[in-house]
Amino acid sequence: MLSQQTHGPDKSPSPAPDAAGDDDGILLELKDVVTFYGAIQILKDVNIQVRAGEVVSLLGGNASGKTTTMKTILGLVKPAAGTVTFRGRVVNDMNSSDIIARGLAPVPEARRLFATMSVRENLMMGAYATRHRPEKDIQDTYEEVLEIFPRVRERLDQPGGTLSGGEQQMVAVARALMAKPKLILMDEPSMGLAPALVETVFDVIAQIKDRGTAMFIVEQNANMALSVADRGYVLQNGKIVVDDTAENLLASDSIRKAYLGQA
Repeated sequence: MLSQQTHGPDKSPSPAPDAAGDDDGILLELKDVVTFYGAIQILKDVNIQVRAGEVVSLLGGNASGKTTTMKTILGLVKPAAGTVTFRGRVVNDMNSSDIIARGLAPVPEARRLFATMSVRENLMMGAYATRHRPEKDIQDTYEEVLEIFPRVRERLDQPGGTLSGGEQQMVAVARALMAKPKLILMDEPSMGLAPALVETVFDVIAQIKDRGTAMFIVEQNANMALSVADRGYVLQNGKIVVDDTAENLLASDSIRKAYLGQA
């Protein structure tokens, strides 16, 4: 059932993390998060959860606070109040590199490949945060990633900046997978892509979901995002106004009209 959120989607306690710091229930939790840019409040008591193995979408229009939410999770913006917890540990005061090394892999808006580096080098940069893994493990991950992205395999020696937008998005996702992350953060994966390429990108996201990797996707294209998600949150003016299953959000004309700008 559709719910108005004021105190988070689920107030049940998180399972205790194991010795390695993993949480077999909640991977990521934002609890009553408040952020400011200068004197302007952007996020207002935001509560979000992402559990192991699930795909969660954050939806909303321009200036709703989606980008600030991503930056807060990555440690680029520090909360004025509330907590961000990843794999059982509060990460409010951690820097972004330490958060990434803990098992979070970002796929940034506009891809942001290293333009003059080859596709192969871009992929290997994705493994940098987990470079202390055995070399065989990194190589096995590399081969698995290329099985998911045959087009990327064809472009390994090509500079990243010469690829099409759709190909760059594939490389950006593949680069994130090279870290063997517990959670992938995707920021507007459909931005700037032709409709046919958007479908290709979300087909790949569905494949990654089938492999059991959790994802948190910030996206304006509600139809595509909810087609692969298990649950969704709607952000408006810095506040979560609705959270529900993806199926219910897709089926609700009132939610689509009121919050997603869709007839």
